[in-house]
Amino acid sequence: MGDSSGSDPVLHDPVLQALSQGLHDALVENFEVPKTDRFQVIHQHEVGELIFDPHYLGGPRSHDFVLIAITAGRARSVTTKQQFYRDLVEKLGRAPGLNAEDVMVVITTTAGDEWSFGGGRGN
Repeated sequence: MGDSSGSDPVLHDPVLQALSQGLHDALVENFEVPKTDRFQVIHQHEVGELIFDPHYLGGPRSHDFVLIAITAGRARSVTTKQQFYRDLVEKLGRAPGLNAEDVMVVITTTAGDEWSFGGGRGN
């Protein structure tokens, strides 16, 4: 069922590669996420398939708008999250060149027993 080689076909797109890497680096550096803890789902939408207000609580937002949803296994302090947000938009500004106003982040925290990393075993 699929390729288990660990290769990631998304990484052939340089914009998605930069987005993925910038997010991962910010998580590793700010959230103390292990370098090997990398599970990402990227959904791409055509113009008009992602509805967002260009000015709500920020903006102006362009059609480069990115919504990043993070499911975290433990809570982080407000200070840590604020530093993460700043670091993330700085990294994504360098590559792939996103405007900080085009990056929205939502963090959801769950308990450890709500995770199974495989084999039918709880965390």
